[in-house]
Amino acid sequence: MKHAAMDELRLKADVGPSEAEVRKMSRRERLERWATVLEQYPGRVRPFIRIEGLSHEERKSLRGDDTPLAVAFKDPVLRADGLASDRLGDAVGYFELSDQDAHRLLCDCHYRGTMTGAGLAARLRVVAKGSIFQRVWDWATGGGDGR
Repeated sequence: MKHAAMDELRLKADVGPSEAEVRKMSRRERLERWATVLEQYPGRVRPFIRIEGLSHEERKSLRGDDTPLAVAFKDPVLRADGLASDRLGDAVGYFELSDQDAHRLLCDCHYRGTMTGAGLAARLRVVAKGSIFQRVWDWATGGGDGR
């Protein structure tokens, strides 16, 4: 057997970190990354339409072009960390969002045609920080479900 330095092996083989060496991002890091990706997205970002009226199964499979979830799924860092698709069900699980968070962040009834990547990024950062203001707003509005 021939001994070789790790740098030399990397040139000859596909050598990467072991599973134990790969650190998954925290919820806050995932949300911050998503916010950054949205800020850098050059296109128009479109909200979902009236997700509160959909059944649980319909919400889980909901997806669309140019949605914030489609933008997130285009990011190789988020995909490598575990974002499985651009469907609402996968994103809610990956980003650890409640149904109320998903509705407040992604539904058209909270934007009325004004959703922008930068605007949503700011909202995501509030959720990521767990702001007391957001918790008070959720409490005052019945959990942020649009009531």
